[in-house]
Amino acid sequence: MTVDPRETVFTIPTSHRAAVVDAPGGKVQIKTVKTPQPSELARGEVLVRVIYSGICHTDLHAAINDWPVSAQFPLIGGHEGAGVVVSLGPGADEFVKIGDRVGIKWLADSCLHCGFCRAGNEPNCTKAQTHGFSRAGSFQEYAVSSARHVTPIPDSLPLDAAAPLLCAGVTVWKAIKNADLTPGQTVAIVGSSGGLGHLAVQYAKSAGLRVIGIDTGAEKEALSKSLGVDHFVDFMKAGKDLVSAVKAASADGLGPDAAIVAASSADSYEQAIDYIRPTGVLVPVGLPPAASIKLDVFWSVFNTKRVIPSYVGNRQDAIEALQIAANGSVKVIYKRQGLSELPEIYDRMHKGQVAGRIVVDCSL
Repeated sequence: MTVDPRETVFTIPTSHRAAVVDAPGGKVQIKTVKTPQPSELARGEVLVRVIYSGICHTDLHAAINDWPVSAQFPLIGGHEGAGVVVSLGPGADEFVKIGDRVGIKWLADSCLHCGFCRAGNEPNCTKAQTHGFSRAGSFQEYAVSSARHVTPIPDSLPLDAAAPLLCAGVTVWKAIKNADLTPGQTVAIVGSSGGLGHLAVQYAKSAGLRVIGIDTGAEKEALSKSLGVDHFVDFMKAGKDLVSAVKAASADGLGPDAAIVAASSADSYEQAIDYIRPTGVLVPVGLPPAASIKLDVFWSVFNTKRVIPSYVGNRQDAIEALQIAANGSVKVIYKRQGLSELPEIYDRMHKGQVAGRIVVDCSL
């Protein structure tokens, strides 16, 4: 693997470029901001030179402020940052050293002392902080993070390929773990060729699962099959027969053992409840606005169907997700652009014109 020469440059400038949204619903602008200096880092903090950052739809939601909770403005978004540690605050050397390749993910910090943290549910900590939402994220050349929460990136994994895994990869890997399946069981992945779904297919196959991909169109079918799905169901062609089509794609016709909805479609949740088999589990991941899941109490109890929402992974989940990719079992499909192109990328995302993942080079 060719090492990016920027990974060995640890000088700290007085200012750097960042993509800033000044107010809710405002336009993203590329601005020059002050670079935190070593003496300004608090205990346990690190300064990371962000070389690449993935872009997630959460970043757009935060900028346009259409979630039930609001981000902190002015906002520097981004939570899929990949770079190197260039400075340490007091006590940070317990976790990292200068020159370490690390990832900046959604979870920026948590207390690590409460019941949630002790049980590995760090994202649910009441004191949790999040990159690109409650604190400045990775859409900048230098970012401050918590030493105990940055994720080590394996040396064999290029930084641009690692970036999308820090949210999309961790999220779907955690969803697969939450489904609690065993090798040979079947999972349906809704949106199997999308930014989340194409990774979910690969992580599921690496775990020994049979995969039913659900998406639409010949191109998406070809991509899903190239990733290893065992069966593909085109939801547009299936139409009202989608539930029976998915059940028919399972080995015994009773439906998959789990469904992971990686698409932002409210209808997908209603359908998944119907086509998973008795004792099956629905794992919500995609976040359609103002959507709800309706359950028939009698039949959900009678068939022992479960709904286990999956948020994002913890520190260990992130390490696992990156290591699986470093081992060659998962490859991200992405396009690389420059940070200066983020305003145009946001416009295309808002119009639904972006397919797959985009990674920005924070120096361009």
